[in-house]
Amino acid sequence: MILETITIIIYSIALVLIFMYALAQLNLLFNYLAAKKKEENGPKFNFNNSEEIPFVTIQLPVFNELYVMDRLLDNIALMDYPKDKLEIQVLDDSTDETVATTKAHVDQLKTKGLDITHITRTNRQGFKAGALKEGLEIAKGEYIAIFDADFLPKPNWLKKTIPFFKNPEIGVVQTRWGHINRDYSTLTKIQAFALDAHFTLEQVGRSSKGHFINFNGTAGVWRKDCILDAGNWEGDTLTEDLDLSYRAQLKNWKFKYLEDVETPAELPVVISAARSQQFRWNKGGAENFQKMFGRVVTSKNISAKTKLHGLLHLLNSTMFLNVLIVGILSIPMLYIKNEYAHLRPYFYVMSFFVVSTIIFFVCYWVMYKQSHGNTFKDFLKYIALFFTFFSIAMGFSLHNSIAVLEGHVGKRSEFVRTPKFNISTLKDSWKGNKYLRKNISINVIFEGALMLYFAFGMYSAFVVGDKGGDFGLFPFHLMLTIGFGFVFFKSLTSKA
Repeated sequence: MILETITIIIYSIALVLIFMYALAQLNLLFNYLAAKKKEENGPKFNFNNSEEIPFVTIQLPVFNELYVMDRLLDNIALMDYPKDKLEIQVLDDSTDETVATTKAHVDQLKTKGLDITHITRTNRQGFKAGALKEGLEIAKGEYIAIFDADFLPKPNWLKKTIPFFKNPEIGVVQTRWGHINRDYSTLTKIQAFALDAHFTLEQVGRSSKGHFINFNGTAGVWRKDCILDAGNWEGDTLTEDLDLSYRAQLKNWKFKYLEDVETPAELPVVISAARSQQFRWNKGGAENFQKMFGRVVTSKNISAKTKLHGLLHLLNSTMFLNVLIVGILSIPMLYIKNEYAHLRPYFYVMSFFVVSTIIFFVCYWVMYKQSHGNTFKDFLKYIALFFTFFSIAMGFSLHNSIAVLEGHVGKRSEFVRTPKFNISTLKDSWKGNKYLRKNISINVIFEGALMLYFAFGMYSAFVVGDKGGDFGLFPFHLMLTIGFGFVFFKSLTSKA
């Protein structure tokens, strides 16, 4: 009975943590709905007065971007901003032939009157954070706009973001990501679904109440003084954006989030690319929890509620570990439930935590209907997308849990960039992309094993108990089987 007791305790703790996270999401939903009723106010720069227009530096941190580099430079060159108050830094850490082609492209743009420089380094120390920091040392701008290689800001982007810095308390203005290839595949649809929830529910819900939010690494602008006051870029985590965001807000800088300003970008279309991105984000989140936990808890400048939301924010990625634990232990729990009749009341109480799924369902629906519609047909599409998203997200739980554990124990790893493809339509192909990894991770084999394990869980529903089976966990095991099956088979077939 000792093993059963341990299983029940661990399973229960994981369920409670998931429920707490769901309640936090529900609170953010209430914040979001309240924020939508408020009118935008506050001081802004008057762009009709040339003396008020500040100097801006655009930083483009890039590394081996063969497929999107020309698109990026041509797009940035269209930025509608006074040329005498705009500088563009191409922070190029590339190690392939794009160094030469990028330099040639930059030289060509210079002939059109753009103040653009091509900055290379002899090493990649600090990775993206190191490149940003090095560029900052010679940046002319009071404000630093940052775009990753796959982002395509519209020409009026600076005119929509820079005016808010008239308020001297604002250190960052962040915009919402758009998705130029949302409908390319099931993988891109569920990535867009997750990111849309983050850029609506979470960013608005947190910022509207003064809770910690994060600069998302791109599609935002920093006040240069804010970066320096917060301690500058540091490369000791894989999510340097989250790190600097927390350090800045602990210094009482305010962040402005603009939900109505969309910055289009390209989603990874191959699961290996999505895996590398997910690994970096989730490990970086855990690393930042370890780095920031003490500073957040001991800060005297923030409320207890803001501290709680901050800690849950930093623990976002750890939810994958809880999901994996609940999934793996759910099958032993199915047998324990039917073996020990006196524990039945406990399982009735635990079934209450299905409310967590209902909370997520409601929160995401409120976000979804605003951009996709509120008809019955839209709702049916949403149901299918929600359960597809949840299944595949659970399928990523092993991969992301390994990232989280590495982050919490302090295992160091290099910054692995997400391969870009320059793909927006179904006619475009990713095959032959030179940056895709050719080898298959050993983790993929374990994901295949988990697919079979949860299929066994579905089978178990028919054979446990003495009254014709127990199907309470069957939908959960079905979703896990589909999720791990999707990740497993896509990983086997997504090599270049």
